Amino acid sequence: MEMKGAVARACRLLATGLFTLVAVNVQAATVDSIRLWAAPDHARLVFDLSAAANANVFSLENPARLVIDLDDTQMDTDPSTLPLHDSAITSVRSGLRDGGGLRVVLELNREVEPRHFALTPNDQYGHRLVVDLEYPGESAVENPIDPIEAMIRDQEIQSQLAIAQQQVPGSPQVSAPAEPIEVQEAKPHPRRDIIIAVDAGHGGEDPGAIGPSGTREKDVVLEIARRLAAEVNSTEGFKAVLTRDGDYYIGLRQRTALAREQKADFFVSIHADAFTSPRPQGSSVYALSQRGATSETAQWLADSENRSDLIGGVDGSLSLRDKDQVLRGVLLDLTMTATLNDSLSIGGQVLEQLGRINQLHKPRVEQAGFMVLKSPDIPSLLIEVGFISNPDEERRLRDPVHQTGLSRAIFGGLREHFVRYPPPASLLSWQRDNQRRPSGNEYRIQSGDTLSAIAIRHGVPVNQLRQANDLNGDVIRVGQVLQIPSS
Repeated sequence: MEMKGAVARACRLLATGLFTLVAVNVQAATVDSIRLWAAPDHARLVFDLSAAANANVFSLENPARLVIDLDDTQMDTDPSTLPLHDSAITSVRSGLRDGGGLRVVLELNREVEPRHFALTPNDQYGHRLVVDLEYPGESAVENPIDPIEAMIRDQEIQSQLAIAQQQVPGSPQVSAPAEPIEVQEAKPHPRRDIIIAVDAGHGGEDPGAIGPSGTREKDVVLEIARRLAAEVNSTEGFKAVLTRDGDYYIGLRQRTALAREQKADFFVSIHADAFTSPRPQGSSVYALSQRGATSETAQWLADSENRSDLIGGVDGSLSLRDKDQVLRGVLLDLTMTATLNDSLSIGGQVLEQLGRINQLHKPRVEQAGFMVLKSPDIPSLLIEVGFISNPDEERRLRDPVHQTGLSRAIFGGLREHFVRYPPPASLLSWQRDNQRRPSGNEYRIQSGDTLSAIAIRHGVPVNQLRQANDLNGDVIRVGQVLQIPSS
């Protein structure tokens, strides 16, 4: 009996071992497909896997190659069909690795900085290995502007404009010094373009929302973003910068970083809404919420301890490096408040324009903590052009005529704001100054002015001054002309 019991136990152990071997074999991964997206500053390679797999990624030189080793994995797709144009990859080959597993070798035509990470399954994809090839020194936008150089340039421009404004004919002459000094001729007004950063949401392996007929949000918003950029570039005094101009993904923080790098005056992110029900429809406009602004101020304060970020967008020249913690908080809070006020003002004008060509989902500018809206120095809006989950609106969002109408409406709201409040040193500011010289009932705001001080100086109540100039708060801009009501 004991012998029979021992044999039975041995059989069970053998069966368990065989089952374990079978289970291990079942869990072996296969590469079902490989997807590649090429951006100006990076390329992203995504391996779709049937199961999770350990990966080892390393570089080789002479010639330049990137090696991707996947343990216990087989190739079940043809990597030679990948569209390699516009990427750093010249060819892809794969084979069995010594000791087992899969080896994929990327032949490279330029220096790259690789990084990789694994993703678990979601509603659209299974297990994935993502390999990013970042190009050192490259930018996702054409002709990037160095923020420090731009800051120095703008300081010089403002100094030259200040000197030129002081040299007004008829002003009192100061007696000449004993020795003549060289007087440099003031440089002409820069008449710079107002820069609009246009951000098409999602992209690459992130399709965004998908409509009932299979329309992908990333495709629709890219078309609208391109049309919006064309509208901007065709208008004198404006220039558009696309954060992405192809089917590739850019991180949310990187999108606003690109806008700051280009010294943008405004940032607009284009999206298409979706809901579980097909009934909702209409356009929406979002600005950053006050709560989101507060939390972002805290984040920027923490970051600026280690890197001296600049505040002020195109005309920014304020470094936080030598400011104490309290002053940093005050400066950032003031900047965030001014930026948020501008965002809400512009958002209202954009919403009004959108309402002329499309139903509005909400009648006012909504506020939320979207990551892409969290630049402290650039007014920003996120625009949901419509509900892609609504069959009728999905069809309209694919229509080029409707896409053009949406882009024109968005730019119409932006243009209306900047014509009224042109940034210093811009072409629109120069045109306004030449078309409209301040009269006795007008006052041009100087550096250091406040609304209350201007009201006291001219003997009018602050509320009356606000009403005469259609101001919602106390935010004013250097160079802005105020109408002074009769006291």
